Amino acid sequence: MRFIVDGSVRTAEQAFRAIDLFEREWETSGFGLFAVERKDIGGLIGFTGFARPDFLPEVLPAVEIGWRFARAQWGSGFATEAATAALAFGTETLRLDGIVSICQVGNDASARIMRKLGLVFDRRTVDPGCGRAVLVWRLPR
Repeated sequence: MRFIVDGSVRTAEQAFRAIDLFEREWETSGFGLFAVERKDIGGLIGFTGFARPDFLPEVLPAVEIGWRFARAQWGSGFATEAATAALAFGTETLRLDGIVSICQVGNDASARIMRKLGLVFDRRTVDPGCGRAVLVWRLPR
């Protein structure tokens, strides 16, 4: 969670509230986050998909593609594989326009995934909610 909002770990209650919001996003927007599971060992290893980046009003009405994975899965290519599939779903099936991805400065692993997805650097700005510097990447039209 080092690069998520202020870097603090969520309580169980906060995590349950977040999951509830994720589920409601599908109902209200027609898109959301996908759970990612490893077929070979089973079990949840992370998530990827789309959300509205309301925390950063300057990029709206964009839709953000993002991901979070368990530390044990980092460096394995699962985030890139899952985000590539989600991006294809978003562009080809949902026909989403204005896709961005946002990472905190220093989150080089996520920035590499953004480049692999074909996103281009758009701007450096500040997350007004936590005051941390973030990089915005945008899918070219």
